[in-house]
Amino acid sequence: MRSYTTYMKFNTKKHREYINITAEVDKAVKAAEVQEGMALVSAMHITAGVFVNDAESGLLNDIDEWLEQLAPFKPNYRHHRTGETNGDAHLKNLLIHHEVILPITKGQLDLGPWQQVFYAEFDGQRPKRLVIKVMGE
Repeated sequence: MRSYTTYMKFNTKKHREYINITAEVDKAVKAAEVQEGMALVSAMHITAGVFVNDAESGLLNDIDEWLEQLAPFKPNYRHHRTGETNGDAHLKNLLIHHEVILPITKGQLDLGPWQQVFYAEFDGQRPKRLVIKVMGE
């Protein structure tokens, strides 16, 4: 079995952003030269996430509004007693999750017709990382 690891760095301009990283994951799959296997894509921070969905701007806005309704940015989270102000970002991470596993078939990401891979930033404007680990034969 072979494995290949690469990292992406982010420092978003906004507090919350959704960045399509499908092309970068595809580049990692090609660099790994894996024909059959999987790619793990994982945010390395507990205030960010990774998800797969449609790259349609209305849907991304709906996702953002939905997350904000479920875990709104507000001043009274208990976590803020530590001096942080990102309690909502931790909760949004739990809703989206921090990683996805993607299939590789015949040397290609094996995604559905509308599926794209997104990095979700919930506490941006500072340096963050993501790991892509490709494994297989």
